[in-house]
Amino acid sequence: MVEAKIGIIGGSGLYKMDGLKDVREVKLSTPFGDPSDVLIVGKLEDATVAFLARHGRNHHLLPTELPFRANIHAMKQLGVEYIISASAVGSLKEEAKPLDMVIPDQFIDRTKDRPATFFGEGLVAHIAFGDPICTNLAKVVGDAVESLDLAESSLHRGGTYICMEGPAFSTKAESNLYRSWDATVIGMTNLTEAKLAREAEIAYATLALVTDYDCWHPDHDSVTVEMIIGNLQKNAVNAQLVIKEAVKRLNANPPESIAHSALKFAILTPPDKIPAETKEKLSLLTKKYF
Repeated sequence: MVEAKIGIIGGSGLYKMDGLKDVREVKLSTPFGDPSDVLIVGKLEDATVAFLARHGRNHHLLPTELPFRANIHAMKQLGVEYIISASAVGSLKEEAKPLDMVIPDQFIDRTKDRPATFFGEGLVAHIAFGDPICTNLAKVVGDAVESLDLAESSLHRGGTYICMEGPAFSTKAESNLYRSWDATVIGMTNLTEAKLAREAEIAYATLALVTDYDCWHPDHDSVTVEMIIGNLQKNAVNAQLVIKEAVKRLNANPPESIAHSALKFAILTPPDKIPAETKEKLSLLTKKYF
């Protein structure tokens, strides 16, 4: 099987960027079902990179419907060690304006009943998650942004991403509550990915692309669908440039990550007490410890 050390999760436009060569589709199955779509593998800046359209290439999956475990497991099957997750978000702060980029370092979970762990069924593990983003990977992505001349876009390093369930957006009361928590942006997907990536011992960072202000903002009601689509398109172009530069830097100097040994002290169940079926199901994640 082809191997790729760098994985990209985001919109389908990310794997249509200039410079991507030797493109192929890789269809994978996992013990947790099928991923959102086939994975697109190709060469970018001399690195083999795996791309996954988070909501499917036709954007047919709600955030609640996303097969998060299958998506991360499929990346692990390909040998991915670093995931950059590009995501559209709403801004909860005046200074994080539309078209800006935020690289959050914290999350607050407002999701409901999403499967957000690979473990269970007789195998207990508790990962450390106080710092949910790989700081070294986040620095690479941030440095990539700053090395580019991106019109209309500013970079914000750090901040808190509220991960809500959706698919409806926030009420004004909720939006103002999140602002009182000093949150920076709001989205519907990335925390679940981050938890699973940590369990899979994959370094993970979010490139949050601001499309508009959340509904707390006094100008929110004047935002049109055309304006949001325009911002999405501009953000997609900028995201391609950032990812290309970040891949170049990662390939030249891959950083260390605490994520790469996240399970070393996390597994509590003695190996001889784990059901054989569960041990087999999770062997890709745990085999180096048994």
